[in-house]
Amino acid sequence: MSIMYGQNLQRQKNNSILSTAYSRPYQRMQNELPPTDTKRWVIRRKAAVVAAVKNGVITLDEACQRYSISVEEFIIWQEMIEKHGIRGLRVTKLQHFRAS
Repeated sequence: MSIMYGQNLQRQKNNSILSTAYSRPYQRMQNELPPTDTKRWVIRRKAAVVAAVKNGVITLDEACQRYSISVEEFIIWQEMIEKHGIRGLRVTKLQHFRAS
């Protein structure tokens, strides 16, 4: 009986640790999203939005609505990260990559 109680207590403890571990990154990503009135889109802000959509923190539709960006613009950000890394999001690089 004491062994069973000990195992259940250990499971509860492990589940609590796991749920805390998974909620922290999700909450942190929500806190790291740019403000909804963002006008200046630096690399870090674009990457944060792409990462949030990729990790399911917000949907693509929510991101586009929240930041007044088109789906096409978001997809370009995503493709630039995939092809060239985060540095691909620089505006001057983006213009260069689009031309080639």
